[in-house]
Amino acid sequence: MENSAVTQDGIATVLSNQSLDSSSVRPQIVVQVVDLKAVGNRYTFSANDGKTKMKAMLPATLTSDIVSGKIQNLGLIRLLDYTINDIPGKSEEKYMLITKCEAVASALDSEIKSTGIVLKPKQEFVARSASQIINEQRGNAAPAARMAMTRRVHPLVSLNPYQGSWTIKVRVTNKGVMRTYNNARGEGCVFNVELTDEEGTQIQATMFNAAAKKFYDRFEMGKVYYISRGSLKLANKQFKTVQNDYEMTLNENSEVEEASNEEMFTPEIKFNFVPIDELGTYVNQKDLIDVIGVVQSVSPTMSIRRRNDNEMIPKRDITLADETKKTVVVSLWNDLATGIGQELLDMADDHPVIAIKSLKVGDFQGVSLSTISRSNVVINPDSPEATKLKSWYDSEGKETSMSAIGSGMSSPANNGSRSMYSDRVSLSHIISNPSLGEEKPVFFSTRAYISFIKPDQTMWYRACKTCNKKVTEAMDSGYWCEGCQKKDQECSLRYIMAVKVSDSTGEAWFSAFNDEAEKIIGCTADELDKLKSEEGEVNEFQTKLKETTWSSHLFRISVSQQEYNSEKRQRITVRGVCPIDFAAETRLLLQDISKNKTSP
Repeated sequence: MENSAVTQDGIATVLSNQSLDSSSVRPQIVVQVVDLKAVGNRYTFSANDGKTKMKAMLPATLTSDIVSGKIQNLGLIRLLDYTINDIPGKSEEKYMLITKCEAVASALDSEIKSTGIVLKPKQEFVARSASQIINEQRGNAAPAARMAMTRRVHPLVSLNPYQGSWTIKVRVTNKGVMRTYNNARGEGCVFNVELTDEEGTQIQATMFNAAAKKFYDRFEMGKVYYISRGSLKLANKQFKTVQNDYEMTLNENSEVEEASNEEMFTPEIKFNFVPIDELGTYVNQKDLIDVIGVVQSVSPTMSIRRRNDNEMIPKRDITLADETKKTVVVSLWNDLATGIGQELLDMADDHPVIAIKSLKVGDFQGVSLSTISRSNVVINPDSPEATKLKSWYDSEGKETSMSAIGSGMSSPANNGSRSMYSDRVSLSHIISNPSLGEEKPVFFSTRAYISFIKPDQTMWYRACKTCNKKVTEAMDSGYWCEGCQKKDQECSLRYIMAVKVSDSTGEAWFSAFNDEAEKIIGCTADELDKLKSEEGEVNEFQTKLKETTWSSHLFRISVSQQEYNSEKRQRITVRGVCPIDFAAETRLLLQDISKNKTSP
């Protein structure tokens, strides 16, 4: 190949001759090949005339010329035939598809910056083809770097279940613990990681059994990895912890290589906090939530026997409060109970602020929170929310009267009036909408009368005096609590009953549990049981139930769907109950009158 110069204003000539007839002869133009790289089975580069550059592509038929070293990066080629096309989505930009060309000069020592100047190849430079350079780099590179060179890295947002092979470059931003399970298929183990790419997109990856054992120690928090040969499927809302429609599964044949040249750091956990007074809408739902609060109390560690395998696991309860003046109990399990839980116990007198990611919301004692294997606890996080919460607590929160979220709806004081009056409905609104609560429980307030209580129903259960869970009679004497794994000589009775309520629009059956039922009946279940067992001319038990009927209350209720005999039906549960505050009722009526006057 002889030395030659690039054609002056060659790119301008190309653009002015993009629509020639097939009979026309295109001018032969010499350009420099810049930034030559492989894309699939083709090669792209920038055609340079020293003044202007243009994106170009070589067809697969010219791959042999590149592999052999005829066409080289920074070398010169003569354009013999080409077509000009628009770049999709960028109508003002063009690219050149070269269908025929010939090499003019091997690689020059630099990119040509001005026309009319001949730059000779370096005399000491040994010409090497693109494939030779790439192969040499692959041989010297670490496995992860070789993976990066041989495969194009895909952004997470581009992945879908129907895609073929792909490679992603991601950082581990959360790593769960190894969990064991036992189901109909047998025993196994599983763990999850949350992965984040450079664009901030996240995805959850799950590994089972052999893959879990293979990759558990390999994945480290904060490190970057190249991953390939995994599979994607639609994410299960019950278990997903990141905002992505898909989740990834890695098997033992998947490839995971650390990107050793990447800086390791502990990633910042992203939270989406839910105020404590809004937790009620998440009860028994699949959604996981994040919460931030000031630690009010920390319990000692307890040992709870797991039902599915009878294994004893540690548990610790902490009580959190926030600016809504509500408290909630969070149960820490396993390592969180013994590790961070002990740390919190040691500093409980300082009332630290903690943020917890990925909590499950249950209905124990109205509303309760529990950690799962993927939960993260951060003590005194460096965030605006934590600073604001700590400032509030130090200035006024520590002297403020708090109420539990599960019982905070029961009294017009302590902000309960807001819960009882903000979304008031009549009973007809509930019973005339049988689809209410299909996706998740919906919450309402209503004013109604207790119209009937069945005296022959099972109105209570025997409960453990420590944890309030159901107990059974022991073989010899006393009562056995499965939850506490201990026997007591005594137990207590706790209400679980159904009451019929009525208002001017209709009637419905409500389910009431202990705290709410005590407010309705006016005595404890033990006291009512004592009345039921007494003999005499007057049946004090029946009298007590009659006194309860036709009394008016404000109810805070949840409406959900339950399946019974393959048929779905509404379940209305009392979440709070309080007597009528007639002053508040009057204000509510005046507000309604005012709204009706102003509405057209």
